[in-house]
Amino acid sequence: MTLIALNKPFGTMSQFSEHPTRPTLASCVSVPGVYPAGRLDADSEGLLLLTDDGALQARIADPRHKLEKTYLAQVEGIPDADALARLRAGVDLGDFVTRPATVHAIDAPDWLWPRHPPVRFRAAIPTAWLELKIREGKNRQVRRMTAAVGFPTLRLVRVAIGALDLRALGLAPGESCEVPLPGSGLPLATPTARAAPKPRLHVFKTRQANDAKRRLRYKS
Repeated sequence: MTLIALNKPFGTMSQFSEHPTRPTLASCVSVPGVYPAGRLDADSEGLLLLTDDGALQARIADPRHKLEKTYLAQVEGIPDADALARLRAGVDLGDFVTRPATVHAIDAPDWLWPRHPPVRFRAAIPTAWLELKIREGKNRQVRRMTAAVGFPTLRLVRVAIGALDLRALGLAPGESCEVPLPGSGLPLATPTARAAPKPRLHVFKTRQANDAKRRLRYKS
């Protein structure tokens, strides 16, 4: 079982198959037989996990396992306390309501690499950074959440999946590394097996004992 951590660059598709206008994962990862566990939109950056194990792929990507994912979002405008409270409580996006999220306003991350092309600059409109932790993975969810409370996302970087943190891995955009599975903090355990049925012999002995009791009562 192989697990690869990749810092997906901006503009790269989360697929290996050729795309007519954009680079794909094939330009970053040459390990054969691995596939992305979940996805990042082309205009999002950061941590993407790839594996050759289908069960692990599903456990990482499936929101039923509630694996926390951490994002840094640069948003247009300065979110107030009400906007942050709405993000934390869950946002009605029309087709679904998001689960409660952990959301904090943070300083601009000075360690973050520059984006190419850079985010558009508008002198009249300030920007702010948020850290959001969610346990879902709906299409463009973080962008839709911040837009719904009035602060569109300009740049989105996923920095952690569960205990795996891009900042600790030290990967530059386009770089990848193999991650040891033990100690990764990912949901590696297989689904709990059904309990084995009780042996038929036990049932037979119980019936046999009951029959004997009935015969004794009849004789008496």
